[in-house]
Amino acid sequence: MSEPRPSDRHDASDPDETFAEIVDEATQRDPDLAVIEAGSRTLRARSGPPQGQDVPVRPSDPEVDKALRAVEQELAGRWGETKLEPSVARIAALMDVLGEPQRAYPSIHITGTNGKTSTARMIEALLGAFDLRTGRYTSPHVQSITERISLDGSAMDPERFIETYQDIKPYVEMIDAQQPYRLSFFEVLTGMAYAAFADAPVDVAVVEVGMGGSWDATNVIDGSVAVVTPISLDHTDRLGDTPAEIAGEKAGIIKQGATVILAQQPVDAAQVMLKKAVEVDATVAREGMEFGVVSREIAVGGQQLTLRGLGGEYTEIFLPLYGAHQAHNAAVALSAVEAFFGIGAEQPGALDVETVRRAFASVISPGRLEVVRSSPTVVLDAAHNPAGARATADGLSEAFGFSRLIGVVGASGDKDVKGLLEAFEPIFAEVVITQNSSGRAMDADELAAVAVEVFGNDRVQVEPRLDDALEAAITLAEEEDEYAGAGVLVTGSVITVGEARLLLGRH
Repeated sequence: MSEPRPSDRHDASDPDETFAEIVDEATQRDPDLAVIEAGSRTLRARSGPPQGQDVPVRPSDPEVDKALRAVEQELAGRWGETKLEPSVARIAALMDVLGEPQRAYPSIHITGTNGKTSTARMIEALLGAFDLRTGRYTSPHVQSITERISLDGSAMDPERFIETYQDIKPYVEMIDAQQPYRLSFFEVLTGMAYAAFADAPVDVAVVEVGMGGSWDATNVIDGSVAVVTPISLDHTDRLGDTPAEIAGEKAGIIKQGATVILAQQPVDAAQVMLKKAVEVDATVAREGMEFGVVSREIAVGGQQLTLRGLGGEYTEIFLPLYGAHQAHNAAVALSAVEAFFGIGAEQPGALDVETVRRAFASVISPGRLEVVRSSPTVVLDAAHNPAGARATADGLSEAFGFSRLIGVVGASGDKDVKGLLEAFEPIFAEVVITQNSSGRAMDADELAAVAVEVFGNDRVQVEPRLDDALEAAITLAEEEDEYAGAGVLVTGSVITVGEARLLLGRH
């Protein structure tokens, strides 16, 4: 791999010529340049277990729990996250009456189709390790709504969450009365996050878009660093039918003069992103050229990495997460933090490697190839589209080597469920079809009909209740004297994973 360098700022007076040169360079590069596989040798990690906070549970104080449920109920009465009116007018109006809290701190803005939350968590861990106070806003949540707003690496405590809602509620109602549509569930939460970050105050906010980019509620910030994780087909009814169309919407987070950290993309999506960067005079760093994964080895409890960042090479990085996709997320996160500190552009040199190692060793990402039980091993993963499912299947096969794997799948009705199931078909001996409690959940019988097309009738079992599905899958995994080598993967939706986590007693 060549020496890392951030892309030069280009002369905006001739954008077409510059754009053509960038596209040609991106198109001709070896797509596998960023990854040099280092074999499957198992290494014992030098670091201890991750120290990050797990997913929060319900408040132990009955009065606090009652108050939190009241807030949740009020938020649930608004438009849900899948009902959208593509505009930032309402959230911009709310920010105005709140005094523009999102301008009180610099931000790193993250879009893409898959890997956003894990990447956000890694960025948060790195910034925190360098003694910066962080705010992180991600979605959806696994178990508790308070997970969405994080301060200093921990989910906002329920009391503070309630207080923040009550503080902005009068202003929310004011905007509701002025606009054609009330603020949505996601818009109110975004307002809460930006207000909480200003109140803390934080040194930097790490913000994940909800959907798309241009008209996403989060896009009232001016992120000095724009991160684009891999783009694939999802939310096609709202974002477009091709990676290029989806990239056009997601490119909306790239602001004038920003630095863009671009994960490896389909060529047509990369072209759109690069053209946008030229238009706004943004600096671009591309995975596989300016940064990437140099080597990767399976390790006990995760993987051992060598990463190439904008400022140099970082060796012996232990990441307590599984799968090649998480290694790529780590490279993106590292480069985003380097860019935030000006490394590779304003100043030479690299980040302190010991601090980087300590940060990555602390990363957790609940519901992402997360082991929650043994004998048999039960793994949770929130993959909900074909690209995510393929990454999960590859990571699971690489890290676990199950002799028999049973799938538990509960998906949302607005997803490409056939593509999702097809991605898992090679690794599932059998699949138990179920559904979660969400109103968006696909009916178990409808999902089973699709599963029979993919797996055949003999490999499909239907258990509409998730608790029954988990019990059935564990029983299937234990059959034929394969107890020690069997496993269960629960997947298909973040909500399915969160409910399974609660049922299995993981807090």
